[in-house]
Amino acid sequence: MLPSHGANPSYLYKSLNIRMPENIIDFSVNINPFGPPECIRKNWDRFFPFVADYPDPDMAELRAVIAGKENVSPENILIGNGAAELIFIIAAALLQNEDVLIVEPAFSEYRKACEPFSKRISSYVLKEEDNWELNVEELKTALSGKKAVFLCHPNNPTGKVFNRETLLEIIRDAKKKHAFVVLDEAFYDFALENVSILNCLSSFSNVIILRSLTKMYAIAGLRLGFLFADETVIQRLKKFQVHWSVNAIGQRAGIEALKDEDYVKKTKRMISQERKRMFEHLHELGFVVADSSVNFYLLREQPKKDMLPLIRFLLERGIVPRHTYNFNGLSGKYIRLAVKRKEENDRLLSALKEWKDKC
Repeated sequence: MLPSHGANPSYLYKSLNIRMPENIIDFSVNINPFGPPECIRKNWDRFFPFVADYPDPDMAELRAVIAGKENVSPENILIGNGAAELIFIIAAALLQNEDVLIVEPAFSEYRKACEPFSKRISSYVLKEEDNWELNVEELKTALSGKKAVFLCHPNNPTGKVFNRETLLEIIRDAKKKHAFVVLDEAFYDFALENVSILNCLSSFSNVIILRSLTKMYAIAGLRLGFLFADETVIQRLKKFQVHWSVNAIGQRAGIEALKDEDYVKKTKRMISQERKRMFEHLHELGFVVADSSVNFYLLREQPKKDMLPLIRFLLERGIVPRHTYNFNGLSGKYIRLAVKRKEENDRLLSALKEWKDKC
């Protein structure tokens, strides 16, 4: 049984019975390759005294920082122990005994969160032959009778950014049908252009927007995410959140990280440059690459084939890809790879060239 997520590569090596090399590069995890910003490193000792006291259960200071940065009311924000906790809260609070639609391929936690609560889970599957685009009329039809649709934007695992007017048309249709639209913007801040729908939140009480601090700021071990929604929705969700959900150090790290705008700008610039360079080299090697706008991408062989032999080949050389066997619509015929620093990306290119020469 292959692991259901990226990261923690020892589980993937163990599941495939491959000895893990001492030096590996984990391309299966989509966090900032620069590591945590300097402001977190510099203030780490100052965070330590907060270990001795209970964290603020309302996360008031962090909510105020997010509100100021995004120009929304603190009452429209709910912070969680990673976006995954918030997804489970949405399912428990809003979707019990309801029919749910998931636009896939997508983050597997949407389905996992809904399975214990929802009556029926349906899929709308994006296709490579459509350039992973949404078909509005098809999605409207699929949304009929559903209480919510989960839509990852930018999409994980394709990295696809959808047209803004397309998203708004879906949101308007969902509002007429009294359905929630859960927009997961976990990777929005890696795109050069602003792809968020947040400025429309006040017009749509049926929209919930998920965000993650762990991806851009490389603090996945601290577990920190948040969402924006109408205040009445926030109140419904809060009833299902445990007290002291987010630890004190996570809250302090989030407050500091959100102040560091230069770090975000530097990351966006580097990711864009490296992604463009990588795509050029990968196309030269004969691979097919999804048109991603963020810090990861899908890669497949031409013609399409099962990627397990390549996965094994890369793992033996200390390169850890993300398999796609548990992404609906991908069936293991792609791998997902993160955009990392140049020297790490060059090591991946070298391994892929070796694979092509071997084949």
